[in-house]
Amino acid sequence: MTSTTAQLKQQLRRQLRSRRRALTAHQQRFAAQRLTQQVVRSPGYSRMRSVALYWATDGEIDVYPLMRRLLRDGKGVYLPVLQPRKIALWFRPWHPGSTMKANRFGIPEPTSGRRILPWAMDWVLLPLVGFDDQGGRLGMGGGFYDRTFAARVRWPRQPRLIGVAHQCQQVERIPLESWDIPLAAVVTDQQQWRL
Repeated sequence: MTSTTAQLKQQLRRQLRSRRRALTAHQQRFAAQRLTQQVVRSPGYSRMRSVALYWATDGEIDVYPLMRRLLRDGKGVYLPVLQPRKIALWFRPWHPGSTMKANRFGIPEPTSGRRILPWAMDWVLLPLVGFDDQGGRLGMGGGFYDRTFAARVRWPRQPRLIGVAHQCQQVERIPLESWDIPLAAVVTDQQQWRL
C-alpha cells in the first residue's frame, strides 16, 4: 500500500467513525430498525439459512434487532471469533442468553458452540467504516475479514459478503488495494446495492 493510499484511508476512517459516532441514540435505534427491514427485503433472504453478523461497537449500525428477527425467521445466527495467534475469523452460533467473553479488542464473542468455518455461512454481514456505490469497502484496518476471505476461491462454497453501514458512511470513492475483498452487496438503513 502506498503511503498516500494509507494516509487517505486513515483520514477517511477518522472522518467516518466520527460521523457515525455523532448519531444520536434515537437515530441509531431508527437506523437499526430500518436496516432490519432492508435486509429482510433482500433477494435471497427466504432461501438463506445461516448468517454471520457482528457485535456493534464504536457507532456501527446495530444489528441486534436484525439478529432477533433472523432467529424468529428460523435462520442460524453466528458471530465472529478471533482465531488465536492469527488475523482471521471463525464463527460461533449466537442466541439471546449466549455466554459471551470480550476478545482482545473488547468486543464480545460467543464462548460456546461449535466453531464454524467461514465458507459454511450463506451470508456474512460485514461492518463497514465507509463504502462507495461500486462495492469499495473501508473497514477498521485490522484486515480480519480480508485475511479470512482471501482463500475463498478454493472453498467448496462461497458465502455472500454483504457490507452494512449507516447511509451517512457512503463516500464517492474508497481507495482499494489488491487484497481488498469485494462485496456482493451493501445494505444501509436507507437502501441496498447489489454489486
